Amino acid sequence: MGKLRKMLNALIPEYSLIPLIAAVTVNMGVYGGARMIAGDWLHHNIECGLDRMIPFIPYTVVIYLGCYLFWIVNYILIARQGKKEVCQFFAADFLSRMICLACYLIYPTTNTRPMVEAEGFWNQVVAVLYRIDAADNLFPSIHCLVSWFCYIGIRGKSYIPRWYRGASCVMALLVCISTLTTKQHVIVDVIGGVALAEICLLIGKLPAVWGKYEKVLDKFLHDKRSRKRGKLRPEGGSA
Repeated sequence: MGKLRKMLNALIPEYSLIPLIAAVTVNMGVYGGARMIAGDWLHHNIECGLDRMIPFIPYTVVIYLGCYLFWIVNYILIARQGKKEVCQFFAADFLSRMICLACYLIYPTTNTRPMVEAEGFWNQVVAVLYRIDAADNLFPSIHCLVSWFCYIGIRGKSYIPRWYRGASCVMALLVCISTLTTKQHVIVDVIGGVALAEICLLIGKLPAVWGKYEKVLDKFLHDKRSRKRGKLRPEGGSA
């Protein structure tokens, strides 16, 4: 356990661990919570004629599902930035999920999924995806939102190789495309996810916003250190 903690501390600064855990927790809570609350509500289909022209390409599900590794790597890269940048990014990340939750509850959306043939490996993968992931929580697309965050979170960071920043942009775009070719989302969902990421990051960089996030984070860190000191203090020792 000690070695694991040392490896984790070397990979992720102490001030970034709580934001990372919180981001994952909030993301799961928003997605699952919205489905639990609004799953049986009336859902609106906002697909357009252009959406119906986009072909269903089953093998692109590998991008749609494989992006989780992309998310893990880039969120860790972002978490390794300075404390100010970390607070700006994760304040934006939190704000974006709150907006997503509001959208999913105020105006639930759905789309029309194609009939998937039983033959073919990728068809079977898509069929499983459809069974476990209902056609809801669509606008804005969290898949596109998070993928674009992965890119803009390292955009312009000179200490990250230019080729990787470029590859992250390409990967984010491919994920956006895959949400359409797997028929998991419609065009408006993609535009909404990308736009929301950009807008929230701009808001997150406002001193009043990231400063508030930093204050909350500092309180968590202070309480954590206080508990740790309490555990290390010998019984009967002075305060």
